[in-house]
Amino acid sequence: MTQQRRRLGSLSEELAARFLRSQGYRIAERNVRLRRGEIDIVAWDGDVLVFVEVRSRKGDRLAETLESVDWRKRRRLVALAQAYLHRHRLDGTTCRFDVVAVTWDASGKPSVQHLPAAFELS
Repeated sequence: MTQQRRRLGSLSEELAARFLRSQGYRIAERNVRLRRGEIDIVAWDGDVLVFVEVRSRKGDRLAETLESVDWRKRRRLVALAQAYLHRHRLDGTTCRFDVVAVTWDASGKPSVQHLPAAFELS
């Protein structure tokens, strides 16, 4: 990954975290590294633990950004969430998976879209 992409991703994650806080979420952790990968944001929405995948793209490609969380990525996120729940002794906790898409227009202005319950634990 190029340095520019990393910087865009990091900035997008920061915007996503700010957005979620503005919606009443409590951010528990960010960039949680586990054996099989990383969870971008773990947050509480009331008593529901939310695993958030942040996606970012340049241009006006919101649908493509949201669709980039394909079945493989979903399967990996579910496995990561299960490992996180087990590690923190939160088995049995109600949880869900959200996607936050950050798209950047040609002038560099971001747009943040939130898709709560983008998919389920299965």
